[in-house]
Amino acid sequence: MIADTRADFRSDTVTRATPAMREAMAAAEVGDDVYGEDPTVNELQDRLADMAGKEAALYFPTATQGNLAAVLSHCRRGDEYLIGRNYHILLNEASGTSALGGAAPWPIDVDENGSITPEAVRSAVKEEDQHHPVTRLLCLENTVNGSAQPVDLIDDLASTARELGLAVHLDGARLFNAAVALDVPIAALLDGVDTASICLSKGLGAPIGAVLVGDAQTIGRAFRLRKMLGGGMRQVGHTAAAALYGLDHHVDRLSTDHEHARLIAEGFRQIDGLGVTQATNMVWLTPPAEHSEALAAHLLADGILVCAWQPTMRIVTHLDVGPGHAEMLIDSVRAFFEDIGQDGRP
Repeated sequence: MIADTRADFRSDTVTRATPAMREAMAAAEVGDDVYGEDPTVNELQDRLADMAGKEAALYFPTATQGNLAAVLSHCRRGDEYLIGRNYHILLNEASGTSALGGAAPWPIDVDENGSITPEAVRSAVKEEDQHHPVTRLLCLENTVNGSAQPVDLIDDLASTARELGLAVHLDGARLFNAAVALDVPIAALLDGVDTASICLSKGLGAPIGAVLVGDAQTIGRAFRLRKMLGGGMRQVGHTAAAALYGLDHHVDRLSTDHEHARLIAEGFRQIDGLGVTQATNMVWLTPPAEHSEALAAHLLADGILVCAWQPTMRIVTHLDVGPGHAEMLIDSVRAFFEDIGQDGRP
């Protein structure tokens, strides 16, 4: 954490392993995972395959690498995949699918909740013509910028994709947040998809890791791709133990993160002139444009870290954020705008 920081709302990736999680890591049984001999990794893979209702699972160091291996397992060079315009694989993973796999993304517009429609998927699939790439895959995401994508929508999209001959991959960057918000098991959110990456280093608080779930054949292809992409790991049961601890102790408590985000949003809504949106563990704050930079500087000087994007800031609650931190943030933003009201400038 940056020196003098009192609260860090930049992302749920900034969490640190709890003392109990560290104990579980230290006590983990380990082996060589490249040989499939790490018992803790195998336990994690089996657990998540069962929770997801899939045949097989594979542990990755990052969800970015898991997503990349998944897309390349479904697509050949020159193939096309359809994806929401603001989804992680398209915007936040360094164009790895194109640069390393030769797979071309086709962006689809999303609504205010980050959702795409079956009709948009149908219209995006290319006709059979030598001039067009072959559309092979539909990529979904859950949550999308905090918005949980409901079971019925995912099922409809997956059914549409299947009718069109497409495979379906879901980036489960915050899948457990979605499951808790919708009060469903993760299997319900993954029933219609072929593969899904499940990130473990966000809401669950593990220091590293993601698991790709799917049918045995596709996971087998991903296993070879993981090695090709530099993801073969050795005695990595120590980090898998952190993920198992997170599954056992940090899933149900995600509702607390959602509640803290709701409290922050409600506090912001009491301040005139602010645009506020909240979904699961994310709050999106749009201050008046003329005050955006000054507010960001004020929060930083106050020891509070946020993603100070313009025009809209992102605030994320997580394992290391308590109600006191939420109140601290609200008070700091309120004080900033009270000062403006008194003298007309920040």
